[in-house]
Amino acid sequence: MQSASLETPIGPPTDAYSRLHLKECRGFLPASAFSALVTETARIADVQPRALAVRALLHLPRVASCNGWVPKRQAERELGTSAEQLLGDVRAARRHVPIGKFQLADLDFEEIDSSRALPVLTSLHYLRGSRPNSLYFALVDPVGRLPVSLCSISPMQWKCVGNQISAQHGISRERVWDLSRVYSIDGAPPNAISSLLSKVRIYVRRNMPSIELLVTAVDPNLGFTGCSYRAANWQQWMTVRARPYLYENCRYVTPRQLRERFGTASLAELQGKYPGIFEKSKVSLLDSMIYCNKVNGETKVVPDQNRPRLHR
Repeated sequence: MQSASLETPIGPPTDAYSRLHLKECRGFLPASAFSALVTETARIADVQPRALAVRALLHLPRVASCNGWVPKRQAERELGTSAEQLLGDVRAARRHVPIGKFQLADLDFEEIDSSRALPVLTSLHYLRGSRPNSLYFALVDPVGRLPVSLCSISPMQWKCVGNQISAQHGISRERVWDLSRVYSIDGAPPNAISSLLSKVRIYVRRNMPSIELLVTAVDPNLGFTGCSYRAANWQQWMTVRARPYLYENCRYVTPRQLRERFGTASLAELQGKYPGIFEKSKVSLLDSMIYCNKVNGETKVVPDQNRPRLHR
């Protein structure tokens, strides 16, 4: 795991009237200054606070100092920009998700095609898209058959993770698939994600016998803790050292999206070709947590001291 010093604010205590620290923002505690800013911005923009917080946390590292401090005014600007984009995305996806609220027992599990999944993921998931060659699954409402919680699985692409799993646990990369996207609408019932994950595991076991293990990455920099995975009996097996976040015109972009559009994810190459357009975060980010779930049988528990820290 990443050393504690990277999470320790350097400098005077957080001043709610001048600046915030990323550690406080990630925690999203109700009494924090960041939570108050999110709540007020979400109220004005008429968007959901948690979704807004995740999007803002994706962009705050761009304006944070090397020590993790963010001027409050810049945090307010990032929240405002994220709220405006989120509101537009919610409107764009409105006819693709249900309006009402449903009990977990009322939802049906289905494999859905990309025409039903992508309008939701490209608008509402914070990464705004999905991987090629994905399969999509959802808990759908009983009225419009629209996704309440959905996810995608796709062939393993993270070589360092696949190689470590093969070396440490004897499972070949070809038998490992990624849980590459997960999303629940704001009105999803409690435990919807963990229920969806359990049903996906059963589906894979019955219909995709070549898959032995499902893997996903949890990014704590966005306030995610992995609780839904643990509730579905996933186990953390390792961590992966974080790379800086990348930004195009001040908005987050994934390396995969850069490669698809520009043929490269090299920041130096992109900055040389397009001056002033691309940048990266300067603050040290927390490691990604890699959770795993065996398709058959129980998933091995890996103690903290036996979890390797991988470098990409």
